[in-house]
Amino acid sequence: MNERSERTTGTAGAFAGGGRTDPATEAFVTHRNLLFTVAYEMLGSAADAEDVLQETWLRWSGVDLDTVEDRRAYLVRIAARQALTRLRTLGRRRESYVGPWLPEPLLTTPDVAEDVELADSVSMAMLLVLETLAPAERAVFVLREVFDVGYDEIADAVGKSPAAVRQIAHRARAHVAARRPRDVVSAAETRDALQAFQRAVETGELQSLLDVLAPDVVALSDGGGVKRAVPRPVVGAGKVARLLDAGLHRFGAEVSVEPVQVNGCPGLLMRIDGEIDGVVAMRVEGGLVTELYFVRNPDKLSRVEQETALSR
Repeated sequence: MNERSERTTGTAGAFAGGGRTDPATEAFVTHRNLLFTVAYEMLGSAADAEDVLQETWLRWSGVDLDTVEDRRAYLVRIAARQALTRLRTLGRRRESYVGPWLPEPLLTTPDVAEDVELADSVSMAMLLVLETLAPAERAVFVLREVFDVGYDEIADAVGKSPAAVRQIAHRARAHVAARRPRDVVSAAETRDALQAFQRAVETGELQSLLDVLAPDVVALSDGGGVKRAVPRPVVGAGKVARLLDAGLHRFGAEVSVEPVQVNGCPGLLMRIDGEIDGVVAMRVEGGLVTELYFVRNPDKLSRVEQETALSR
């Protein structure tokens, strides 16, 4: 568990033992997974989502609960407001990011994959689509489409009128619909593609992978300037295959690949000499891999060592 996780869980958890739980802490702990999920979907970063939880707790702990009719809704509004504030500053930080920026991957619990809508909303592909929205559009889309928050409550969270929120929601839905995968992809299809990737890693034979790469497949690699990664997207099955071939020869025989659930979808955890080196996730359409995501930035890999619980 990283420092942010320990700080936030410790804040609420300190009250949870010995029968000393107060109503404010009980409500926060009850909805903690939901609040984390809201913040993570808005930010694409577990580290920033943990900071949002800390800020949410600090504000929630000072609220007069007698004035709160719906504690869940109130907490979601606080978390969304804090996440939106943070989201508006992240753009400047990411402008100076070295190479492509990818969301921070999560090793998720089996129940996330079973909730098809939740799994879709936290998938790497969807989070990248959400990155193309303006901050207010992303906040409105996540709260309305994923968590079914009412327009009046969203308006309070984002500081706009309900009428404006409805317009933003309509615009955001159209934007996402034009960019999200066209077909519902089964977990089995994704697993088949990942198994081909795994065979290529384990045997050095790339043909099995080439068979499932779309002609215009795009590979994105996020090393954050710390680990080696391609500085720009690589486009085309041939170029992606050559990139993977060069990577496999560079890594050598000490690479191991483990199937895992990444952001509610099948993924692969790569290790070198037993140490986690990166995460591989995919976007699959029509049975072919259209996007490959490699996250190697060590700062983004702490959440793949233990499962993260998400909820709606």
